[in-house]
Amino acid sequence: MSSTKELAKERFLKVFNNAVEELKEVLVSYKMPQEAIDWFVRNLEYNTPGGKLNRGLSVIDTYAILNNTTFDKLSDEEYEKVALLGWSIELLQAYFLVADDMMDQSKTRRGQSCWYLVEGVNNIAINDSFMLEGAIYVLLKKHFRNDPYYVDLLDLFHEVTFQTELGQLLDLVTADENIVDLDKFSLDKHSFIVIFKTAYYSFYLPVALAMFMSGINSEEDLKQVRDILIPLGEYFQIQDDYLDCFGTPEQIGKIGTDIKDNKCSWVINQALLIATPEQRKVLDENYGQKNDESEQICKDLFKSMNIEKIYNDYEESIVAKLRQQIEQIDESRGLKKDVLTAFLGKVYKRSK
Repeated sequence: MSSTKELAKERFLKVFNNAVEELKEVLVSYKMPQEAIDWFVRNLEYNTPGGKLNRGLSVIDTYAILNNTTFDKLSDEEYEKVALLGWSIELLQAYFLVADDMMDQSKTRRGQSCWYLVEGVNNIAINDSFMLEGAIYVLLKKHFRNDPYYVDLLDLFHEVTFQTELGQLLDLVTADENIVDLDKFSLDKHSFIVIFKTAYYSFYLPVALAMFMSGINSEEDLKQVRDILIPLGEYFQIQDDYLDCFGTPEQIGKIGTDIKDNKCSWVINQALLIATPEQRKVLDENYGQKNDESEQICKDLFKSMNIEKIYNDYEESIVAKLRQQIEQIDESRGLKKDVLTAFLGKVYKRSK
């Protein structure tokens, strides 16, 4: 990791520590008993700052590009505000993940036990997830209440939260781990799931927040970025699905589980489109089964069906299309093509 990246992360984490203190003060002002305050702080610190922090840092990167500067040139006051918007997304992500891990009965997250499996937590994690979401609005009110774009921030967070929950709902009802039914899958469903569950909060939200803080708030400009960032977010998730199946654990930092978990992934949907009756029978018998043999049979079948080539062709065509769209961006109201080029650069040909 370059020293600039390390410095950016270090400065960002300082703002989180301040935010935790502020949230703690709110609980103290309510005369909350100390044991409950300590619990909330542990919840915040265990679930929020782990991971790569890409979504939060993207808010700062985008704001800097829109204002012709770099993160280290922003005044402390300006930096703190934009970083708090970044941490608001990280809190939103933490809220989703704590709940998601319970729904999926996952065991680990970001190299540690899932929060609900930590000793003494159990179902309290449900309430803890709500508190992570509530913390967003406490921080927004404290720091943005007097800004003209305050309502825009609230609207955006509420809308994107609901969109993400819709994506999660379709994912849960389509990919029942106990009843494997490949007839429930389709590319249209896959597209809806990934756009709503991932693309809105991971790609559109960071840019829209930075735009509001920069005073760029016309519906035309928001539409321009949405029309590029949503397909880009979909491509990111398709890439994720592809790497889950074809990437190595060393490469992607985890063991892929989509096949065993009966996920409505891009890979299985592509296979279903071209499967012969014999191949379909093999998939029906092996996809979503919890054993290594069935998983390997599916992987070997996907290889023989040339899914890798289908993916590479898709990647090249979507990237060419997105580059063309970025070229046509109207920058007259302050929006900058560089914002979108930077996002595309992070995703194209990534291997983890």
